[in-house]
Amino acid sequence: MNVLKSSHNLPDPLNPKTRTRLLDAAGEVFAEHGFRKTTVREICKRANANLAAVNYHFRDKESLYSAVLLYAHQCACEKYPPNLGLRGDATVEQRLLAHVRSLLLRIFDEGRPAWHGKLMSREMIEPTRALDALVENNIRPLAQQLELIVSGLLGQQTNSRQVRLCTMSIVAQCLFYHHARPVISRLYPKQKYSSGDVEQLADHITRFSLNALKEFKKQLEAVKK
Repeated sequence: MNVLKSSHNLPDPLNPKTRTRLLDAAGEVFAEHGFRKTTVREICKRANANLAAVNYHFRDKESLYSAVLLYAHQCACEKYPPNLGLRGDATVEQRLLAHVRSLLLRIFDEGRPAWHGKLMSREMIEPTRALDALVENNIRPLAQQLELIVSGLLGQQTNSRQVRLCTMSIVAQCLFYHHARPVISRLYPKQKYSSGDVEQLADHITRFSLNALKEFKKQLEAVKK
């Protein structure tokens, strides 16, 4: 009897826990083989679920893949929210530091499943339609939060393009340590990414960015005069 279609020895496909198991198993398989080479049958085998469970919870492989991307990002943001629990009266400088720390902690979190980072790396190299939903539902709100922080630091004399470029420059500093990690490890073998190292990087990137934004603001004000 086909173990994937058997009703014996398999969890109830309608059980919410089955959905979570499918997400975790699918994340592992998608990270290993990529979207196109992954089969739903392999995912079900690893999740100890049947094909009906995928159909019930996600409809098809493409919808499952999209859900996996959202799930991985949401898990990271729940663990390290962008404001890191700051009070409502936090200064704009404190909010920038929290945002940078949160991003770095999500990037270098050694406690998360290994497939999270590998899956996103694959998606950056070979984007799928699932990236559209991830950007709109998860990444764009985070970008808008950082834009508000940058706008608050630069003042009203800036336009949206200037704010956007400064925002991307801050994010680029954080992502550099991840994308260039193989090179950095060879250039500077002592560079590590423990929680303490991440704190130091966050402080540096924040100070560097604040000084750059301060100088940029002065230049803008000089032009306005």
